[in-house]
Amino acid sequence: MINRDEYLNKLIKFKDKELIKVVTGIRRCGKSTLFDLYINYLLKNGVTQDQIIRLNLEDPVYFELDNYLKLYNYIKDKMSQNKMNYIFIDEVQNVLEFQKAVDGLYIQKNVDIYITGSNAYLLSGELATLLSGRYVEIKMLPLSFKEYKSALPNENIDRLYSKYISTGSFPYTLKLDDIDDVDLYIKGIYDSIILKDVMARRNFPDMQMLQSIIKFMLDNIGNIYSTNKIADTMTSNGRKISVHTVENYLTALTESFILYKATRYDIKGKQYLKTGNKYYIADLGLRYFLSGRKEQGSGHILENVVYLELLRRGYDVYIGKVDEYEISFVAINSKGIEYYQVSETVRDKNTLERELRPLDIIRDHYPKYLLTMDLDAETSYNGIRKINVLDWLLEK
Repeated sequence: MINRDEYLNKLIKFKDKELIKVVTGIRRCGKSTLFDLYINYLLKNGVTQDQIIRLNLEDPVYFELDNYLKLYNYIKDKMSQNKMNYIFIDEVQNVLEFQKAVDGLYIQKNVDIYITGSNAYLLSGELATLLSGRYVEIKMLPLSFKEYKSALPNENIDRLYSKYISTGSFPYTLKLDDIDDVDLYIKGIYDSIILKDVMARRNFPDMQMLQSIIKFMLDNIGNIYSTNKIADTMTSNGRKISVHTVENYLTALTESFILYKATRYDIKGKQYLKTGNKYYIADLGLRYFLSGRKEQGSGHILENVVYLELLRRGYDVYIGKVDEYEISFVAINSKGIEYYQVSETVRDKNTLERELRPLDIIRDHYPKYLLTMDLDAETSYNGIRKINVLDWLLEK
């Protein structure tokens, strides 16, 4: 079992706090395993087995709990009256009006409740209203490169990175040696997401159109596109589709955590821009599986890796614009701003100058980084730190 310390420590920090702990993320990213790790921690730190109530609502054993009242009564009957009860519910969105059961359990004096979900719908609409101010969301992603390396500590770093982006970072893929088995496993994840988290939840009538949208987005990972441009491009390719329909499909794909949207930020104007978004995929193994295992835009793949890592490190991440230039990422958190330019190589002098130019224009004093695959010692250009990206991925 791979340690997921970053997420585990967050659960530990919120233990016994009067907040519902909500773990969200794409299917099979490790949410249930995180609960296993946390339960082990509880058992080693004074909590007894009878204080723990654990349900996975995708297990057929619990299919009869098909509404909130049945779920609430089932758990209430198992609760201890004299001890704290630690309640874990996986894939809680599978129960109709689950938020009423969660709220009912939350108001009990001896309950510490933890839930997972594979769709951002979990924290939208009525649930967000009902539980406003009473939950904390822990956003989970598949394995970071550092976590991936911890499972294969003796692997050559370059081969490891190649494997990481081609077979993907879903934890279970590390147990599969054959690429055909990996593809079969990823296909199962993809089918579950599309059927359960997209088609069924949104009642989309056209599976073929959804597949076309997904293929288009995966072929254009890291490219700036508006919904108008996507609709126009698909229509010109023989798949007539409205802007509104494109928006609905993209919303569903981001809600299911298969895609992440990075909006643009005007650094000089200090404002968020409404047009020209980029999309990145939650796991690159999915992209290779769906688009074919061939050499693909390695620069944009590297961007994708860096984007997800910045999310893991707790940043809100935007595409930067300064004058007519683009900066790969503007990363913002409570401590301030960091700027990142990502390029596969800057060994060519002209390329180096091109990548440094946008960062040089920025006149504030926040940290600036140039991340590349070049195997060079770390250097600095007017305060801009040039770092090997693999070293950067492993440094925290």
